Amino acid sequence: MARDDYHVIVYQILAYLYQCLKNGNPVDVSMLEPGSILLKQLNEHYWAYIIYNMSETGFIDGVAFARLDGMRTPHPVNLKDCIITPHEIEYLCDNSFMEKAKAFLKDMKEITPFI
Repeated sequence: MARDDYHVIVYQILAYLYQCLKNGNPVDVSMLEPGSILLKQLNEHYWAYIIYNMSETGFIDGVAFARLDGMRTPHPVNLKDCIITPHEIEYLCDNSFMEKAKAFLKDMKEITPFI
């Protein structure tokens, strides 16, 4: 598993959003953008694809999207109201792909760079 694997990135985003929710902290939008401490070296198209699909599959809620010329995937334009859904809290805590992503990040010592 690599740092930029889909499940690793999804895990990092969900873990960050869950920590914000549990601690009563607002989401720092800059943490969810490509190039952040959380999403290092992630290209814009891949990032948009991940955020869009997380929203479409119900992992997250509250994201606004826009269709941009030249992009196949709608582009996230507002992440300030982004929140993890209750179903995905369960998924985060009890899914084999998420456990593998968590183990990978733990080995890399990057499981919670935002805490």
